[in-house]
Amino acid sequence: MPIHFISDKKLNLHDLSGILSGKMRVQLSEDAKQKIVRCREYLDNKLAISQQPIYGINTGFGSLYNRHISHDQLEKLQENLVKSHACGTGPEVPREIVKLMLFLKAQSLAYGYSGVQLVTTERLLAMFNENVLPVIYEMGSLGASGDLAPLAHLSLPLIGLGEVYHEQKRKSGAEVNQQFQWPSIHFQAKEGLALLNGTQFMSAYGTWCTLHSHRLMHLANMIGALSLDVFDGRIEPYLPQVHAIRSQTGQGQVAASIKKLLEGSELIAQPKKHVQDPYSFRCIPQVHGASADAIAYVTNVILTEVNSVTDNPNVFPDDDMIISAGNFHGQPLALALDFLSIALAELGNISERRTYQLISGVRDLPNYLVANPGINSGLMIPQYTAASLVSQNKQLATPASVDSIVSSNGQEDHVSMGSNAATKAYRIVNNLYSILAIELITAAQALTFRRPLKTSPDLEEFVHTFREHVPFMEDDRVLHNDIQKAEIFLKKFQVNFPA
Repeated sequence: MPIHFISDKKLNLHDLSGILSGKMRVQLSEDAKQKIVRCREYLDNKLAISQQPIYGINTGFGSLYNRHISHDQLEKLQENLVKSHACGTGPEVPREIVKLMLFLKAQSLAYGYSGVQLVTTERLLAMFNENVLPVIYEMGSLGASGDLAPLAHLSLPLIGLGEVYHEQKRKSGAEVNQQFQWPSIHFQAKEGLALLNGTQFMSAYGTWCTLHSHRLMHLANMIGALSLDVFDGRIEPYLPQVHAIRSQTGQGQVAASIKKLLEGSELIAQPKKHVQDPYSFRCIPQVHGASADAIAYVTNVILTEVNSVTDNPNVFPDDDMIISAGNFHGQPLALALDFLSIALAELGNISERRTYQLISGVRDLPNYLVANPGINSGLMIPQYTAASLVSQNKQLATPASVDSIVSSNGQEDHVSMGSNAATKAYRIVNNLYSILAIELITAAQALTFRRPLKTSPDLEEFVHTFREHVPFMEDDRVLHNDIQKAEIFLKKFQVNFPA
């Protein structure tokens, strides 16, 4: 199995996609090991020669920052921190997100500014490699002092507590440690705080959503192009002259992409009776393009975050400084994830409108795209399902980042709520797969009614592959199964992520 070595090399989408695939093991590079050890040694020496209060290392946490902790209690302080903060609730975090959290936590610690032990970071990676995935709950983080509650649950198995999933079974942390002969880790000063402070809950969701957003953007263009063609739409709104005089980057890219997808189509080339198309077809470049620009912005924010140190305080051995600051604050992620949610919700919004147009019995297509409407309802109700999902996405796209609730007795008086932005974005991504699946079912069904004319070779191949999973509908059948198969087909669609 290939090995990814954690180092100073910047992670890109290609790297993250490979790590998320489950077909790669992860190890620390020798340079990363040296940085972790050097930072830990510096911190130990500093504590041995100085009685100066250092937040979270020899003081209490949050509003208890003014409580000094004696040297013989520093280990207990860190263990108590992890136990007391493991108070998440709500649904369990999906395991693919948990696995990303393990990797991203280790990545951040490996830069050598967090003061953790080498054994602690290596244990996180051992859990990643052996698919030992802690049980974490969705609710509990404010996205400001780090993702405290989720990361506490992530950390519990290190000290033999909490629960994990391994080999499809739910086990106690103690049980899985015994199975692998992993001794419980004795947290040193600062370690519990280094594990809990950080944005890895938000950034794991953000990474997953960003990777899927690139796939969804590509699919929305392909399916939109197919819908345009089977609706007997016009190609003129996609000509480069239109987009050259409005220099929006995403708009021009989408127009060029769809024009290329439709090259060789007999349908798009046939004479048209109508002079223009509804906005959901004519304005695909403008709407999809704006979402593409948003995804590009969010991608930059997410990649910056996963290549950063986000705990507190930060330890700088070269400068002989330990600085308590605010790198754990999730505002960059909160704003970006809210933006992503809006961008993806709009891709679903316009998709459902295309579905509606295709089943409405216009432009020589039969009502609900079935040969015998009346006795057959055809594709009437999938559009209802798409409308329901679109409506929910609109509600989920309401920004979380505009909210803030004071915590820790006023010490933490502005929070990002980026964790809520992250979990909402995750739901929108999954809803969008369902919405696009319904549009694809609809467009593929409409294509049959345009025979013997063909769409472009690229789209004919796309539909042919899809038909291996979801056949043409002659008569009514249970369409839940079709939608589910279409969703799986789209989620497995291969996309090349930039390296």
